[in-house]
Amino acid sequence: MLRLAGATLCAAAIIGAAPAPNDPLPAVSIDPAIAALVGAVSAERLKSADDTLVAFGTRNDFSETSSTSTQGVFAARDWIAARFRSIAAATGGRMSVALDTYVQAKTPRTPRAVAESSVIATLQGSEPGSIYVMSSHFDDCHGHCTVGSGVAPGADDNGSGVAAVLEAARVMATTQFRGTIVFACFDGEELGLWGSNHFARAEAARHAHIAAVLNNDIIGNSVGGDGISEPNVIRAFSEGLPVGSSLDRVNLVGSENDSPSRELSRFVAEVVPAYVPDFTVRQIFRADRFLRGGDQESFQAAGYSAAIRFVEAHENFAHQHQDVRVENGMQYGDLPQYIDAAYLARATQANVAALSALALGPAAPVGVQLVTAHLGYDSTLRWQPAADVASYELVWRATDAAQWQYARNVGNVSQSTVPVSKDDFIVGVRSVDANGLRSPAVYPVAVRE
Repeated sequence: MLRLAGATLCAAAIIGAAPAPNDPLPAVSIDPAIAALVGAVSAERLKSADDTLVAFGTRNDFSETSSTSTQGVFAARDWIAARFRSIAAATGGRMSVALDTYVQAKTPRTPRAVAESSVIATLQGSEPGSIYVMSSHFDDCHGHCTVGSGVAPGADDNGSGVAAVLEAARVMATTQFRGTIVFACFDGEELGLWGSNHFARAEAARHAHIAAVLNNDIIGNSVGGDGISEPNVIRAFSEGLPVGSSLDRVNLVGSENDSPSRELSRFVAEVVPAYVPDFTVRQIFRADRFLRGGDQESFQAAGYSAAIRFVEAHENFAHQHQDVRVENGMQYGDLPQYIDAAYLARATQANVAALSALALGPAAPVGVQLVTAHLGYDSTLRWQPAADVASYELVWRATDAAQWQYARNVGNVSQSTVPVSKDDFIVGVRSVDANGLRSPAVYPVAVRE
């Protein structure tokens, strides 16, 4: 009897430790409206916008006191604002355009105080609540970032990002989205993320719910300085630990790879190839490149941790922050001839696809908890229901997998259990609406009862 009982217990242990069910991750549901928006992106318009920005001669912050109607950083600002106002004219009052202007005090790195003036176009959604930001910066920098004179083309850094934001606004403006979309062209990025920091902190002060930020900075060149070209790849940088994270807690539950930024990155990497064929989002799991930074960091610092940065697959540093010159037979300078309009169009389409899926789709569940009341071989999650949700999916992956691997639709409930070991897998939950659009997944907070 003891042997039998032992055998029975052993068998039970084996059954209990069986591999998790391999419910396949469903394919992205193609929304015809999103596909049409993606298809409307024009490479010709993108190149024309980039060329126009270059033609302002310089967009260096310190050219603000010498800007004219055709030259300098404020001339470029006024042109961007005029483009947004032209787009807004077709929205029936749903899009507004404003300048976020202030004086940035002198810093140890700068010779004087300088006027900053970002351009913010807001497309009002049908429902109050979530805000989705697509951003870029329009200031530029040659080899002397605090000198307002000289030639600073800024074609790729960051005329390309501004062109993408303007083009996305053009193709998306007449669509009624559930969420509100902010199309932002920030000033002052090159010397300290000034414009985005000013905007993000003001939004945080008024308790605005910014659900996601897609920052675009250097997205127009398809050939790196090392000669490598991947014209069908764009990088997405995402931070690991949000502001205020407890290192002890992170180490205990293994959440170092499941910040809101990482979940947004996974969402984008899943959605984009469905709408932009043969185009891949390469997830880079770090906040940004070494020795560099971007405007997404301002939002993260203000508490909006679901923020990522798009960057071309391979950069050419001879064409960034360089005086225009030929030296030892090499052309330096951020010149417009190095912009690949077809690549920039695909990068813009990636933004349009992801941004539309976010703003048309359901809100993510909130208050998500992983119940750890007892030892076991399954995972129980509970959450607060979100609006306009038809059902929820529990998603899971191996702890060493980069992307969600499996999913199970559990219906329109607020708690569910799957036979997946919480000790061996990462488990999350996401919303699904009646059209099959999904929210980014949410990683749970472990609670013990």
